[in-house]
Amino acid sequence: MNRGFYTILTAQFLSALADNALFIAALALLKIQEAPAWHQSMLLWCFTVSYVVLAPFAGSFADSMHKGKAMMLCNGIKLLGCVGMLVGLPPLLAYAVVGFGAAAYSPAKYGIVTEYLPHEQLVAANGWLEGATVSAIIFGTVLGGLIAGPRMGEWLAITPLHMLSAPVFALVVLCFIYLAAAWVNLYIPKLNVELKPIHYSPRFLIREFWDCVIKLWRDPQGQLSLAVTTLFWGAGATMRLVVINWAVIWLGFNLEEATRLVAVVAFGTAAGAILAGRLIPLRQAFRVLPAGVAMGVMVISMLFINNVVLAGTQMFLVGALAGFFVVPLNAMLQHRGHLLMGAGHSIAVQNFNENLGILVMVGGHALLVKYFSSPLSDNMHGHALAYFQSLGGVPPMYSIIIGFGLLLIIPMLYIMHLHRRGQAAGLMHD
Repeated sequence: MNRGFYTILTAQFLSALADNALFIAALALLKIQEAPAWHQSMLLWCFTVSYVVLAPFAGSFADSMHKGKAMMLCNGIKLLGCVGMLVGLPPLLAYAVVGFGAAAYSPAKYGIVTEYLPHEQLVAANGWLEGATVSAIIFGTVLGGLIAGPRMGEWLAITPLHMLSAPVFALVVLCFIYLAAAWVNLYIPKLNVELKPIHYSPRFLIREFWDCVIKLWRDPQGQLSLAVTTLFWGAGATMRLVVINWAVIWLGFNLEEATRLVAVVAFGTAAGAILAGRLIPLRQAFRVLPAGVAMGVMVISMLFINNVVLAGTQMFLVGALAGFFVVPLNAMLQHRGHLLMGAGHSIAVQNFNENLGILVMVGGHALLVKYFSSPLSDNMHGHALAYFQSLGGVPPMYSIIIGFGLLLIIPMLYIMHLHRRGQAAGLMHD
């Protein structure tokens, strides 16, 4: 990888770092504003829904200009949302503006990698990108907690900045991080690629986008890659909720301790992504499919773990399997999309499907918890079995974890079957 790629990587890391820290700062701001509890859940929903709604337009926007310029403009939109929150815009609306910028940023971010590097380096590049993104999630969450938390409030109280609350101070800091990301964007190399004129007719853009969706789903390799990555990102978002509930109910953790297990999963994902980048060439991307089945098996085995060290080890392995199997398929999807319709359009299609998967699976998990769970104490480890037996049926935790594991295993087995059938028909290559 050369200097230009690492410039792209740095810009992505800074932007994603600010996005994730801003989420924590927004939660802290909602708390001091005494907003209703459901606003906290809606915060992430407002951010994610932009990816689905803007998908028909984001790809056309990214392909109409040099990707570095598009990334800089999108950082400006994110900065606008952060400033809006700072000056009193409702956090839900302000974070939706940030999601608007992130939705347009994504096709440019992945698209420039596809344009900039030869296809044989795409798996390695995606490994670095996913590693940087996961690192940004981890460090962004930690940074947000530090600069928006009560300790920062105590420190501010004895400084000349005592008039600022910790969340407001955090927003000021994050504005500077967004500015730094935009500054790095200035140094992203301009590539000699054909730019596509942008169309301003919503009807045309929606029809063009839908044609791209159909084209990618009909391509044998694009279809399998898109199915896997959609399943993965939907499952990954739900996995955070499953792990937290499991840690609280099964292991007797408090919420802060449970979120550390989520961080362990993220570390594992980064490690698996980098390992895949080193070991799996693009032409062998589909050979990682069994790792998806293994991930589902590992999820179900969570029910047999009651030791903290084993739980941490298992969560790291679950994350590593996830990163190992999704990165090569993500690279294959980008490669096929670039050949079929252009980098920006293909990433927009990918974002649409993956974030729709997130909305559906997170919503489904919420319904399961609402209608099939019973109120549980915060420390059930010693009495879990007796409690579940008292329910007189299949325990909610059993149902959710087994169902979630099967939701990974069964589709992955079917996708492996489709891959073998495609190979036999000469439609696939390793």
